[in-house]
Amino acid sequence: MTSPTLSPAPVAAQQMPAPDGPLSRARPGRERILAAIRSAAIAEFSLHGLKGTSTQAIAARAGLTKPQLHYYIAGKEELYEELLMQVLHDWKVVFSFEEHANDPGAVLGDYIRKKLDHAFDNPEISRIFTREVLDGGRNLERYWPNARAWTQKKVDIINGWIARGQMRPLDARLLLMHIWAMTQSYADYALQTRVMLGLPPDAPIEREPIARELVAFVLGGCGIKA
Repeated sequence: MTSPTLSPAPVAAQQMPAPDGPLSRARPGRERILAAIRSAAIAEFSLHGLKGTSTQAIAARAGLTKPQLHYYIAGKEELYEELLMQVLHDWKVVFSFEEHANDPGAVLGDYIRKKLDHAFDNPEISRIFTREVLDGGRNLERYWPNARAWTQKKVDIINGWIARGQMRPLDARLLLMHIWAMTQSYADYALQTRVMLGLPPDAPIEREPIARELVAFVLGGCGIKA
C-alpha cells in the first residue's frame, strides 16, 4: 500500500524552523518522519477510532512533540480521512475483477487469496475501516455510492458466469459479502484466530492451508470445480 501524501501544515507553520526532538536529533529525512506519523496514526485509529484518538497520542507514538506533529499535519480529521480514503482506493484497485476473464474459478480464487493476504498483512488498516463502520460510518457517506458502483460491476460479471452456466445460480451480491466477511475475519478477529489455532501471540499463522480451505469452500458452494 502506498503511503498517503501528508501535506505540511499551513504556510505560517512552514516558516518555523525545522522541529527538534527525538526524530530530528537523529536527522531523519522528511519521508521517515511522514512514515512514522502514518504508522502511528494507523495504530491509534485502529485501536481507538477517530473520536478516541488524540493528536497528542499520535505524536507520542511517532516520537514527536505535538507542535512538531502539527508542522506536518493540520489536524487528526484530515489525517484520518486521508488514511481511510487510501484504504478504500487500494481495495478498489487491488481487488478488482478481470472483466473479460472467462474462468470464474481462477478469478474468484485470486480474489479470495488477495483479500486474505490483505487481512493478514494489513490488520490495523483493515480495522480502521471496520471501526469506522461500527462508529456509524459518518466519514464513509461519500464513499458508499462508489462502493455500490464497484460492487455492481462484480455482480454483473458473476451474473454473466451464471447465465453462461459456468456456476450455479446464486445471489452474486451475497456471495461477495460472504467473501468479505470470511477474509476480513482474519484482520478483525486476529486474536481469536490465534487462540483457536493454539498459537502464541508472536507465532506466524500459516496462510496457505487457510487459503486452500477457503477457496475450495467458496468454489464448491458456487458449483465450480477447484
